[in-house]
Amino acid sequence: MEREEEEEDIVCLDASFFMNNDYQLTTFAFGSHEIELLCLQSASTDFDLTGQLVWPGALLMNNYLSKHAHLLQGCSIIELGSGVGITGILCSKFCHNVVLTDHNEEVLKILKQNIQLHASPESFGNSAGLVAEKLEWGNSDQITQVIDKYSGGFDLILGADIYILTLSSSFCSRNVEMTKSVLLLSFQQSSVPLLFETAERLLQVRGRGKCKFILAYVSRAKIMDALILDEASRHGMQMTEVAGTRSVVGNLQGVIYEITLK
Repeated sequence: MEREEEEEDIVCLDASFFMNNDYQLTTFAFGSHEIELLCLQSASTDFDLTGQLVWPGALLMNNYLSKHAHLLQGCSIIELGSGVGITGILCSKFCHNVVLTDHNEEVLKILKQNIQLHASPESFGNSAGLVAEKLEWGNSDQITQVIDKYSGGFDLILGADIYILTLSSSFCSRNVEMTKSVLLLSFQQSSVPLLFETAERLLQVRGRGKCKFILAYVSRAKIMDALILDEASRHGMQMTEVAGTRSVVGNLQGVIYEITLK
């Protein structure tokens, strides 16, 4: 009887309780280009919703791209882990086709809203061929669907501060007092192999020398620094630091890598 009473006292909260939808229209400037986006100003309690924020690596990537816009001229691009879409939307000013991807349904909703903010009447809802697709790293079916839909492949694959994945909700609820740094490291380690598996398949569509993966990397732990190099090598990729891109982002070291098939 006492056991039943204890069970009755347990309160189960709907997943929506942990969601933060308090998006604010925020202006970002990269060189002479300004972008307005809906995004959160602080993190959600759900670590699967990291894409609702603009992360330091995205700012690093966008500053680099705004200074080297010639790299984007006329290109077709796919971005992995687009979040609110800050990088892809900047690219749409220079490219004829940009595919933004994310795996989380809630993040995809805000991503699509931001695409609509930048849609022109001529594009019928898609700015410069700007579209959103669901893509979970390592999900073979979803990767195949994207490859089949965009059978011509892409000139560039972009990723900015994206090696973050989810833990189960049960794990998070049992460990709510754990620090963000420990959680982020767990997410990052679990997602890196899947990230490179996905990038490898996308690179293979056009083959060696015909597609590049540009990664804006922010160092948060030495184990992660080694892991991304190891995974790139394991997937048959050459990873080259772009000269002059190493800089301090916030209080962290950031760098741009150019990754190709060997």
